[in-house]
Amino acid sequence: MAKKSLIRRNAKRLKLSNSQKIKRDNLKKIIKNNSISFSERLSAQTKLSELARDGSKIRYRNRCALSGRPRGNLRKFGLSRIAVRELASWGQIPGLIKSSW
Repeated sequence: MAKKSLIRRNAKRLKLSNSQKIKRDNLKKIIKNNSISFSERLSAQTKLSELARDGSKIRYRNRCALSGRPRGNLRKFGLSRIAVRELASWGQIPGLIKSSW
């Protein structure tokens, strides 16, 4: 089980990145637009760098919904590979059967 502080920090990053998404996208469009003057693009770049680092979507980490495990996650289920295997063997995930031969 992951530390509760890491799970909360990750949730905070997701919330912050969702709230800053539009602002970040607009600033990135200005920075990439070559028809705008260099000084305006530079000011947009400084504004972007002044935003919170945790607001970037790349800092969010997919975690298991049950255990908070950061690695080996299956996006389709939102669970780690270990949790999916356990739940599948118990028949808790509809339509998923653990193969055995």
